[in-house]
Amino acid sequence: MSAARLWTIARLELLQRVRAVSWYVLLGVFALILIGVTALAFLAYGGWGQSGPGVFSIVVCVTLLLVLLVSPTLSGNSINGDRDAATLAPVQVTLVTTGEILLGKFLAGWITGLAFAVVAAPFLVIATFAGDVHPLTVVVSLGVLVVETGVIAAIGVALSGILARPLFSVATTYLVVAALAVGTPLGFGLVGMAVASEGTSHVRSYETGPDGMPLCRDGGRSCGDDPAEFVCGEWVEDTYRVPRFDYVWWMLSANPFVILGDATPTAFNEYGYPDDLFGSLKLSVRSAQIPPALEQRWDNCDASTYLVDGDRSTPQQIIDETVPSWFVGLSVQIALAVLLLWGAWSRTRTPARALPPGTRIA
Repeated sequence: MSAARLWTIARLELLQRVRAVSWYVLLGVFALILIGVTALAFLAYGGWGQSGPGVFSIVVCVTLLLVLLVSPTLSGNSINGDRDAATLAPVQVTLVTTGEILLGKFLAGWITGLAFAVVAAPFLVIATFAGDVHPLTVVVSLGVLVVETGVIAAIGVALSGILARPLFSVATTYLVVAALAVGTPLGFGLVGMAVASEGTSHVRSYETGPDGMPLCRDGGRSCGDDPAEFVCGEWVEDTYRVPRFDYVWWMLSANPFVILGDATPTAFNEYGYPDDLFGSLKLSVRSAQIPPALEQRWDNCDASTYLVDGDRSTPQQIIDETVPSWFVGLSVQIALAVLLLWGAWSRTRTPARALPPGTRIA
């Protein structure tokens, strides 16, 4: 493995993209989108002052979204596109190895995806100076963004080496990305509802008179605010289906946005809730780990029913008491990318034992 040959492949791939005017148009459109998103985020989080964490998290999530949408197009035809253009075979007869071709194109795809993060850098700086953005949040979230960009680039390059047709490999890359970003929450919701348990509710209500007011035990017309003086009816029992998302919460672990939110440290505002989008994502996913109550009891004749439940867990308690899953999901993504790259190496190495019908060699 030669670093010089590796960088030569990557540089040639990057030069092909830099020379295209459409590449700069794409970056310009992304910058315009970020301008609008940043302005709306400042308005949503209450303007300048305490809005830094929220605006920062939104900009990072939008950047990741654009990487997921654009990277498959940029890397999904890098190998089979060269084969169709008859530029791959001349490279393969040089000293460059198959591994160097794959890794060089992967490096170029990774750098290309990171160009979106560079465009987003000024907006991230603005959000940081808006106040209260923790340095560790900046480091971890940007680190996850960089890694996720590399994973998507690796999947695209690998599929372009496995599949013969560029259009098919780009479409397949989009399907894989969609399975990670959209398929995981869909599967989580559908499977969680499919494996529902039976819940039971017990309800007792007070009896009312013609005027709609509660009937009193002493026969009076007013019982005050004391439910113990109400004339109570019979207990009514009802059964219903309770989705068991606590059985399938792990399905979300491979979602890029869940990984980003779950890995980033969470800070809380004065009301005890997460102060950014990362924390809100983490709270939503971690809450799914908590088993639901399968028996509910509501007694309108018991004064304690009207008291605020002081045993309810706060968002910080939920996050502290549940299990992080970002490293599992990231490991699954990396393992998938490595497996696909190995498959691409097997299909691209020379001399080739067999090629799909109609594949162009030179």
